[in-house]
Amino acid sequence: MATAPLKKAAPLKKKAATVANKAQAVKTETVVEVRSYARKIWLAGIGAYAKAGKEGLDYVKDLIKTGEGVEKQGKKVIDKELKAANSQIDDVKEDVAVAKGKVVVQIDKLEKLFDARVASALNRIGIPSRHDVDTLSAKLDALLAMLDRVARKP
Repeated sequence: MATAPLKKAAPLKKKAATVANKAQAVKTETVVEVRSYARKIWLAGIGAYAKAGKEGLDYVKDLIKTGEGVEKQGKKVIDKELKAANSQIDDVKEDVAVAKGKVVVQIDKLEKLFDARVASALNRIGIPSRHDVDTLSAKLDALLAMLDRVARKP
């Protein structure tokens, strides 16, 4: 009986070796496929980097050109708005100057009217005006000068 199990063991060993060989072949094939995909991914990365470097520079240049155009248009709009605002400010300044002139004229008229009314009221009370005082002072100075001359003539 010892020989029968030995005979069956030999084909099992062959089958195990065949299965092991097939497993090794599948494993080798899988490793080869993984390496192939890894290489393709590596090459795709290198290609993307090179393309981004070339096209990226062109893209940045295009962005700069577009930005310069937008900046130029913005400056035009700002200049236009600034001129319009300055024009409105100039118009307002002119209106203010005219109004100021009118106010100054009215204030002068009011001051003269006030002065005339105050002088009239003071005159009615009997208080002399500045003109009266100045006239009187001039006469007094002339009188003093005459007295001084008379006093010197002996």
